Amino acid sequence: MKKDTVHAIRTALESLGISPCPPVDIEIPKGESHGDIATTVAMGLARSLKKAPRKIAEELVGAIPDRSIFESIEIAGPGFINFSFTKDYLRAMVKRLILRDRSILREEIGQGRKVLVEYVSANPTGPLHIGHARGAAVGNALCSILEESGYAVEREYYINDAGRQVKMLGMSVYAKYQQMLGVECEFPEDGYRGDYIDDEAKALISGAGEKYKGRSFDECGDEISSWSYRRMLALIGKDIVLFGIRDFDHWISEKELYDRGEVGQALSALRDLGHIYDKDGAVWFRSTAFTDDKDRVVIKSDGAFTYFASDIAYHKDKLDRGYDIIVDVWGADHHGYIPRIESVMQAFGYDSSKFRVILVQMVNLLKHGEPFQMSKRAGNFVTLSDVVELVGADTTKFIFLTRKADSHLDFDLDVVTAQSSENPVFYVQYANARINSILENARTKGIDPGAAVDADLSALELAEEFSLIKKLLAYPVVLEGAARAFEPHRVTYYLQELAGIFHSYYHHHKVITDDPRLTKARLALCLAIRVVLSDALTLLGVTAPEKM
Repeated sequence: MKKDTVHAIRTALESLGISPCPPVDIEIPKGESHGDIATTVAMGLARSLKKAPRKIAEELVGAIPDRSIFESIEIAGPGFINFSFTKDYLRAMVKRLILRDRSILREEIGQGRKVLVEYVSANPTGPLHIGHARGAAVGNALCSILEESGYAVEREYYINDAGRQVKMLGMSVYAKYQQMLGVECEFPEDGYRGDYIDDEAKALISGAGEKYKGRSFDECGDEISSWSYRRMLALIGKDIVLFGIRDFDHWISEKELYDRGEVGQALSALRDLGHIYDKDGAVWFRSTAFTDDKDRVVIKSDGAFTYFASDIAYHKDKLDRGYDIIVDVWGADHHGYIPRIESVMQAFGYDSSKFRVILVQMVNLLKHGEPFQMSKRAGNFVTLSDVVELVGADTTKFIFLTRKADSHLDFDLDVVTAQSSENPVFYVQYANARINSILENARTKGIDPGAAVDADLSALELAEEFSLIKKLLAYPVVLEGAARAFEPHRVTYYLQELAGIFHSYYHHHKVITDDPRLTKARLALCLAIRVVLSDALTLLGVTAPEKM
């Protein structure tokens, strides 16, 4: 639908001698009275052509040579061009959908450009919590959408294993270990709390016995910290598998950046470029020369590197690897960090527009409309594994993607466990299961659903049927918009709308009727809907169940 419209517009532009051809933006109108698809290309040309956009629109419409697929082409407002398609064209697209014709399911906008998406990157000091899980769902879905849009995508996890937090993890496990062995030991004030620390201390006793009993942390702390860190990283890996997201292509260690000297090298390079200076015994990055509001310390007066120092080296490493776009999925509390990293990129001479950040807001877990704490296993946060165990990975991922990432999200356990239209996951998955039930019912009546690809689709005449077809053909436009805006929630919105139209159609019209010709045509429509439902759910990392 979009490709044919764009082709018609570009043909008209060429015939009018408008070169080079400008980008042709296409959108799906909110109301069917504005056509099936629309473009604002005339308004975009107004300045360069020095003409009123409506006049340009009239010339463009007049220059379209082949209108056989269009029922009408109308000009609206200051210069919108609204296209409506013929019923025969729309029916023909249904058959291409059934055959999973990639050319109408996808818009290849990436053109092989390399994209690195870093997400989750939780500190290896405990299990993933519900906030990390939302970032995981967003990052995973975004990667899939970008891949299917023609980008070469790599997924990355950055391990913060060089800072104080790993030592504090070791101190927490050490203190619990000593206490369990009857040794008086004060638990660190800023230590990590929760039953998982008890579990690790028990595991340490099981594996090491009394090897560290009574010894000071200075004597054995490095060993215990390293042991605890590796176990936490393995636990995070298990959570990722449990959540059903793709494994990462790269696990990058902050500690290894230091061990390889990359942090010092990055700071030396910035000093050579004139962006590092010394003040009050500390070393500073002159970030105010770029987009930041104040200069930042990279080496403190006691000689210790700041977290920002390793972030400089890490992002320089990303840039040096030659990616066209770098995407970081961060918690919303990192908003102020964006101009710092942009300043780093500019200081090294890179285009900061290559850097994109998706901020992910925390999740409020509710039950009966009230805040709900499921367990004390993780201290003061709800673990991903607890949520998945209760409601499932599919439901968790889908709910996390029902809102824009930087919007607050209420995760209401009463809603997401209900088998009703109020539960968006159930509503969408049930549409797919219902179609499979219809197809199975047809088989029991001796009707081969597979033969529907050759159906006479002229039997489809109802307005509701064409609403469904048009919604199906909007899918690649939605997918392209999600890829360009880095917003996977757009696909989730679309699925809920598609499922709503289908459920309404099903309640008002039989698919299997006394008319074999009509039955075959409606089965073909159901097959096309199933193709899109399954395709979109797969991109979100959610299954498309055959039965529910």
